[in-house]
Amino acid sequence: MADQLQPAKSSRAKRLRWLELRNGGSELTARVATAVPLALLAIALVAIGGWIFGLGLFVLGVIALRELCSMFERLSPPILAGFVGLLLLLVAAQTGGPSRVLLALILSLAVVFLISISDHQATSLPGLAIAMLGLIWIGLAFAHAIMLRELVHGSAIVFLVLIATFITDTGAYFGGRSFGRRRLAPRISPAKTVEGLLIGIVAGTAAAWFTGLYLDWLSGVDALILGLAVALAAPLGDLFESYVKREAGVKDSGTIFGAHGGVLDRLDAVCFSIVAGYYVWSALL
Repeated sequence: MADQLQPAKSSRAKRLRWLELRNGGSELTARVATAVPLALLAIALVAIGGWIFGLGLFVLGVIALRELCSMFERLSPPILAGFVGLLLLLVAAQTGGPSRVLLALILSLAVVFLISISDHQATSLPGLAIAMLGLIWIGLAFAHAIMLRELVHGSAIVFLVLIATFITDTGAYFGGRSFGRRRLAPRISPAKTVEGLLIGIVAGTAAAWFTGLYLDWLSGVDALILGLAVALAAPLGDLFESYVKREAGVKDSGTIFGAHGGVLDRLDAVCFSIVAGYYVWSALL
């Protein structure tokens, strides 16, 4: 009897393995398909730069802030105040440096407060806190993207950061599926694993180094430093958004990409990695 059951078990194992590979391929196709529109938009905006780049980031920021406020709609966050604060941050980044962005953030707190108390719905302190979270999380990240774009070789570094972020995320996902055993943060995101994190970090760092091979002004060491910083920051951004969604009790931040979520779901890692990229590249110049 045991001999008869053995071929059946083997056949079942092969079928399960085939299904896993097929699902993995389908998932890869889906992830690439959802990333393509944002990638094309990013290439166009970064290449053009200037106020057009800032305008594109403002539109993306408005959508992302709207998603965040919708997740915590029960707290009545002042959405309009968030939009005004975002505009202040992006204009400050386009016309100045970090000191002007910091001033804009301080002014944003005053703007959010004044709009909140003038709102007939009487926004609560938690609602005001959600609006400020959006400006610190999303607004500051987009402001740093503008400042990074304005640095020497900034457009190429922005591309490098985006590539390394995408490869880090992809490597972590498929590395976790293939080799993941130990959960990274089960209370926040049960699917993430330590093995996936490590594979993602290696993949993202390597992607930055390979990208640097096509940039004759970027040394291999600098590319590795940049890649490592991005590969460390990107998973933290992903984990942070998972924490926010868990607190809000939602699966996805939005539905702009259908079953694959919203803008925040696609830019969560970038909101951390672009900031890391700015300060590391500033230090390396």
